[in-house]
Amino acid sequence: MIRKLLALLGVLAIVLAAGVAITYCRAISAARARVGSGSKVVHTPCGSIEYADVGSGPVIFAIHGAGGGFDQSLDLARAFLIPGYRIVAPSRFGYLRTPLPSDPSPIAQADAHACLLDALNQQKVVVLGGSMGAPSAMQLCLRHPDRCSALILLFPITFAPRRSSEPPPRPSATAQFLMDRTLKSDFAFWAALRLAPDSMIRTIGATPPDEFKKAAPPEQERVLAILDHILPIREREEGLKNDAAVARFIPRYELERFTVPTLVISAEDDLFGTFKGGRYTAEHIPGARFIGYPTGGHFLVGHASDVRLDLSRFLAATEGKAP
Repeated sequence: MIRKLLALLGVLAIVLAAGVAITYCRAISAARARVGSGSKVVHTPCGSIEYADVGSGPVIFAIHGAGGGFDQSLDLARAFLIPGYRIVAPSRFGYLRTPLPSDPSPIAQADAHACLLDALNQQKVVVLGGSMGAPSAMQLCLRHPDRCSALILLFPITFAPRRSSEPPPRPSATAQFLMDRTLKSDFAFWAALRLAPDSMIRTIGATPPDEFKKAAPPEQERVLAILDHILPIREREEGLKNDAAVARFIPRYELERFTVPTLVISAEDDLFGTFKGGRYTAEHIPGARFIGYPTGGHFLVGHASDVRLDLSRFLAATEGKAP
């Protein structure tokens, strides 16, 4: 009797494992198919650069954050911009089909952005940088101000002043363990997102799970899609490692030298701490505006429609139109 029960449990375990394997294989195949189309690679003096180019109208140069690629750049623009713009969406260094060069700094990345604009015959664009896309977006507007008609920074990873006695923000031991394990394995990330979504939303998404749960279903779907679109991780591994190194120390840029209209938006409960740095950045860029929400986490969950309105008004003003 015991042997039969053990045999039955063994069969059930095999069936369950097979079901998980099939489901995972379908998911990762779909993820690879998603990033395997919809983009091009152009060879420039700054190296090969992958990008997507969709829509028509004034050009928005959308720069993704950590764990991204051209697909996340598109997601960023589509989430927060109204229709009527042409979106140029690059993959930054080390992501998808853009290789990691010997100098992968935000300054070198900014020059590569300018090279891509040259290749596309785009003289002047609105620059949109999200999260870890902010450093190279800011450097683009500092080093090549003639290429930027406006700068939008969403939940930006930027310099924030600290007292000498104040330690730099670091993830908890649990969060660090989860990031170390899941961001190195497609399967581990896929499984964790389904078995422990609250932990993934908090650690990888830097968003309080309670705020996520209070949001409307479309906003919840947006957040889950952002996390799900980090797959496949293998094709983003070099970019993730580089971003982790860059994020440890982002210096204060020469904010007073910015000459383009600038809008910065963040949430106070962003677990990556972008609120303080974003507000400081806006306070020191001449004429910049800062919009801070008390809640919403890193992805501004629950505020997508508000941000779309904020950006529409800002862009209308920079284009000389009535809001």
